[in-house]
Amino acid sequence: MTSSPTRTVEPPVVTGRPRYRETVRRMGGAQKSSKGGPAYSVYVNRRFGRWAAAAAFTVGLTPNAVTAISATFSFAAIVVIALVSGWAAAIAAPLLAVGYFLDAADGQLARLRGGGSPAGEWLDHMVDSVKITTLHLAVLIHLWRVTDVDRGWLLVPMGFVVVAVTLFFAQLLNEQLRRNARTTDAAAPIEKASPVSALLKLPHDYGVLCWIFLLLGDATAFLAAYTFLFVFNAGYLALALFKWYRDMRALSVVPR
Repeated sequence: MTSSPTRTVEPPVVTGRPRYRETVRRMGGAQKSSKGGPAYSVYVNRRFGRWAAAAAFTVGLTPNAVTAISATFSFAAIVVIALVSGWAAAIAAPLLAVGYFLDAADGQLARLRGGGSPAGEWLDHMVDSVKITTLHLAVLIHLWRVTDVDRGWLLVPMGFVVVAVTLFFAQLLNEQLRRNARTTDAAAPIEKASPVSALLKLPHDYGVLCWIFLLLGDATAFLAAYTFLFVFNAGYLALALFKWYRDMRALSVVPR
């Protein structure tokens, strides 16, 4: 769910109902920049999202319908995490992963159809904000209800929800402030992700978080993986805040 800068080129508007393969081919012109994205999101999730967006287009689904389907999968997984014990809870991982690539599909579908709407963007971000918050609260409930770990471990999901929400808000705010600061309508260059940088950011990738829920049947293994992701993302946020503040100062007309 990492926010990445959108392409400012004109999207390829597709009319009629072309064949699925033709739609997938045209989807190559409806992509965001991959600069700064972590590996799973860039190389796996976006590809699955493209296929899902093409399928949705061929059957006439709207971007908001895809957002609703994505939310259904994600929140079903969150309920499983909170209420189901043992290895059965591992079903949450593929449910979250499907919800994630459908989350990538709705924006691609909107661009394919000629561009999204403020209402659609608002809905997408609202669903994401609720999902980010409730996912970590579901982990908190799971640890409290169905495990016998020391209660001090409950601080980990509490801290993780703060880090995740702050990251999400900061990325959206950065994008909006950069958009407001633009003084030209010229298209920004399309930049590719560095493979090394994308791999180094993997623990920051929401897709990786999705799949660690395969470990829910083993509380020790799950907590080790989940705590590692929390520490990594907390460190990532601390470093990123300094960079983002410098970036925002560079956008200012009058230095502060």
